[in-house]
Amino acid sequence: MTMCTHADALRWVAFGTALFTEQLAALDEREMTLPCGLPGWTRKHLLAHVAANADALGHLVHWAATGEPTPMYSSPAQRSADIESGATLSASELRTWVPRSAQRLTDAMAALTEPQWHTEVRTAQGRAVPATEIPWLRAREVCVHAVDLGTGVRFADLPEEFLTALVADISAKRELRAIPDGPLPEVAAYLAGRSHSLAEVPDLGPWL
Repeated sequence: MTMCTHADALRWVAFGTALFTEQLAALDEREMTLPCGLPGWTRKHLLAHVAANADALGHLVHWAATGEPTPMYSSPAQRSADIESGATLSASELRTWVPRSAQRLTDAMAALTEPQWHTEVRTAQGRAVPATEIPWLRAREVCVHAVDLGTGVRFADLPEEFLTALVADISAKRELRAIPDGPLPEVAAYLAGRSHSLAEVPDLGPWL
């Protein structure tokens, strides 16, 4: 990930975590059971996913800190099972798990030394990356999924520099040769497969 600096990504993790947990705090039990912006998921599924993602990225931080290979998930099936199990938790349990897992990840990243940040780890997709990419992976999750909660947060509410990095990242991963013209938040939403206002563009499907 070369579209932003390490400091940028860490700053966006803090921004996105605060934004996400602020939206979470306003949801009651009934509201958490309503659909979120991702097909087939309730808000509880999304909350469980974001909490489990922090724990999984914490495994990569442990890998970087100790040199002991620690995958994000033992298998795709385990990842899905964690989300489904988390979606059965109460609102109170999710309001505890989400910020607690986020804080554990933040504390673990803060403890890494400069050499440890350059340890090679592997993402859930099997990509070999330096540990310096972990903050960007987390920033994407909390920022984009703050929109997916469906509480009124829009891509336009995310930092412009983050959106620029997100567009570059998704474009590269989708191997797009051209990016449609339009306001940056709408382009980012389109590339991520979310609701947007761009006209005459092909459906790319959800990403992330």
